Amino acid sequence: MVLTRRGVPRLSELLPGVADAGDVADDLDAWLDERDVPAGTPFLISPALEYDIDLNRYFLAPVMAGAAQNTRLAAAGDLCRFLRFLAECRGGRSWRDAGEDDHAAYLHWRRFDPAGPRVAASTWNRELALVSGFFVWAVRRGLVARNPVAMRAGRNNRRRARGEAEIPAARARDAAADRVEWLTPEQYRLWRACGLRGYQAGGLPDSRFRGRWASRNALFADVMVRTGLRLAEQASLTVLEIPHGPAGQGYERFWLPGVVAKNESARWVYLPAALARKTGEYIAADRAGVIAAARARGAYDAIGDRLMIEDPGGGPRAVARRPGEGGAGMRLERLTPAERSRLLIRGPDGLEPAVLWLGEHGMPVSLSGWKDIFRSASARCERAGVPVTCHPHMLRHTFAVATLEQLQRGHIAELAAMSAGQRGEYQRIFGDPLDWVRRRLGHRSAGTTLKYLNPRELHQTGEKPQVAMSGRYSSGLPKVLGMAA
Repeated sequence: MVLTRRGVPRLSELLPGVADAGDVADDLDAWLDERDVPAGTPFLISPALEYDIDLNRYFLAPVMAGAAQNTRLAAAGDLCRFLRFLAECRGGRSWRDAGEDDHAAYLHWRRFDPAGPRVAASTWNRELALVSGFFVWAVRRGLVARNPVAMRAGRNNRRRARGEAEIPAARARDAAADRVEWLTPEQYRLWRACGLRGYQAGGLPDSRFRGRWASRNALFADVMVRTGLRLAEQASLTVLEIPHGPAGQGYERFWLPGVVAKNESARWVYLPAALARKTGEYIAADRAGVIAAARARGAYDAIGDRLMIEDPGGGPRAVARRPGEGGAGMRLERLTPAERSRLLIRGPDGLEPAVLWLGEHGMPVSLSGWKDIFRSASARCERAGVPVTCHPHMLRHTFAVATLEQLQRGHIAELAAMSAGQRGEYQRIFGDPLDWVRRRLGHRSAGTTLKYLNPRELHQTGEKPQVAMSGRYSSGLPKVLGMAA
């Protein structure tokens, strides 16, 4: 799988004597612009380095072009795995000739073969839906005669109402869609201290720890566990959007744009004032240091197809343009994560990336980079004898469980002391805790959020499901997560 990108040299410069200057495909940027192919579009190359036009046209189809970048990447990766299986394990069979037997063999290898990856049911269901989606499109386009993914009649009325009368027959039924993994305050503190900051299980600094970005990584985790942001949402934030610097008490509010949020769930995000101050310290110290080093290397001048904000005073409404271009430009709040990754701000000291979270080379940390940081932190805990593992989405679950429990408990206590009339007025003013958390998480339905309130579905790393949490948290949400407000 490869992603399209702009700013690469001309083919005649890369392959002198092979590609002719001025040829149709010599200027790749112009070629992509002419065909309206956005940067970051995935495409697949065969093991023989062949490009299949019909196959890759799928990633430009409306069903993919309108999907989130993570969905497009997942679809390309899942389809690539199935096609590789056909090539390596089914006699080099083409996707045009694949049948139900081929997909049944793939199911056995992916889920049940002792020599295979034996992926989880939820992973298989995602792969199944995305691979089936490609073949449904291919059948509709007349590229294949049949879908190799066996289908059956769906029983869900809402699916039928959307025209989804059939669903994949191989869909796993043991997928725990409502299973919630979360951390207790003590578990989070241990994982953060040992895994991210390099302390021993006993609380003393580990002299063997060589992590250079412990403060940045701990701050990133703290923001995630205190806001409930998804990894892709938080990694795409810019310095012009998130509050930073001196702040008062309580919370600072900022707007998460729909183009960054999953399912375009634009919403207000509440950041504790203490974390806003720490974010300002990170910007002034660690972030400024890597930017200065990158400027000295000329790294920002070498970025191809960059977008520029010449006047950052507009904050989230600042306008980005390509260098040398006039016109209205595009406001920051409308830029996708891919566009933000090459967005630069011209400040008094020179160019700098707009994205908040930067790596040691002065460029934005990728999603895979953050996942590696979390995996490394969990592995460090295991080596230190700390029985806690954590992935980014677990911090979102932790925020939801702790916040909802606190709000629900306080809500019930307030209502218990009121008369019937007072209770009605109170609920009209302050609303429902479940709905408040739903809005903070960006869920479309309160039914999705409800799983965080059912103790039988709350599973923590290394311990039994909790039956009640109220006895643990008597001093409010900040203390729940082991940090000052």
